[in-house]
Amino acid sequence: MGRQFRWLWTAYTVSTFGTWLGFGAFPLIAILVLHAGPVEVSLLSAAGLAIGAVLAVPLGPWVDFRRKRPVMIATDLVRCAALMSVPVAYALGWLTFAQLVVVSVIAAASDITFKAAGGAYLKTLVPRADLLAANGRFEATTWTATVVGPPLGNAAIGLFGPVVTVAVDSVSFLLSALSIRAIGGPEPRPERTEGVRLKAGDLLDGWRFILAHPALRPLFLNTVLVNGLILATAPVLAVLMLGRLGFAPWQYGLAFGLPCLGGLIGSRLARPLAARFGQHRILLTAGALRACWPLGLVLVGPGPAGLVLVIAVQFGLVACVGVFNPVFATYRLDRTPSDRVARTLSAWSVTSSVTVAALTALWGLLATLTSLRTALAIAGLLLLATPFLLPRRDHAPADRNTPMALLR
Repeated sequence: MGRQFRWLWTAYTVSTFGTWLGFGAFPLIAILVLHAGPVEVSLLSAAGLAIGAVLAVPLGPWVDFRRKRPVMIATDLVRCAALMSVPVAYALGWLTFAQLVVVSVIAAASDITFKAAGGAYLKTLVPRADLLAANGRFEATTWTATVVGPPLGNAAIGLFGPVVTVAVDSVSFLLSALSIRAIGGPEPRPERTEGVRLKAGDLLDGWRFILAHPALRPLFLNTVLVNGLILATAPVLAVLMLGRLGFAPWQYGLAFGLPCLGGLIGSRLARPLAARFGQHRILLTAGALRACWPLGLVLVGPGPAGLVLVIAVQFGLVACVGVFNPVFATYRLDRTPSDRVARTLSAWSVTSSVTVAALTALWGLLATLTSLRTALAIAGLLLLATPFLLPRRDHAPADRNTPMALLR
């Protein structure tokens, strides 16, 4: 796929590994350094997702009318500066809970904007025939970082203190910006750039396009609900395993770290499976299979048998997700016109972030009012209905008749 894609992949790799090294660092800092309680820690997680998503709403259409590479570099540098402010403030004794909230909001908004610009840029950089291979490499990188990052990050926190992984994450975004800068080559300016003024209607254009598209609309509803329900039950499962069932922290980490190898395997299988059976069929099959696993978590019990059950369920889930995600990302890009990619991806990410935040709070309340297993069971049953939202018919790519030379 060429030198330019390799630099883009390098940028994605270093920032992804940095993010997973720093995974969970903010709650740890809030608890260990600022002595925050459970309400404040929950607020920290929810505020970053929800407020960051709201701030990112006007950036989607704005990105569509700008060159994508400068936007990606700028968001990387913003995240670098915001994150580096945490270890600096900690060293000076100035760190506050409010600063952690502000930094998490900035990081969330920048992440959504970067992904929107990055998806649009990838579509112009890589020939359509190679999009699935490119997305497969990104997916494999994500799961590799998920396996390696958190254990190394926790070890670094134990050895060097609670803010070290935040500093490493900050540097990773600087390296990502330098890698994107090294891509080089011209990037055509989008048609509508000079003197552009966003109208109120432009802010909703991404959602209008998604909801009007016969294939993207059901796919949008499916992915938002599946991701929201899976992530919303993560804190409930953590309380069940670490609290009620008495699993040690290392066992809990193993239960979610080891299955990530399934995601790596799935991401490597995505391309050959799609080549043999077709993207749409794999989208339906993997999308349906990933919804079948979480209900099994209701049966988890104490001891080795319970740990093996969680690992098996998570491995099956993550393997299906590893196949689904690159096919889904490619299918979505193929069916989105090049001049609407940033708006579409931004609207998708904003909705996903807000949904995760809302469902996480709702499922915490549901577990309190009923029981931990009941909350897990309700999420599992709802997930079983989500395959009906997948697009039943295939639809032609949006830019099928547009020569790739014109997109470069």
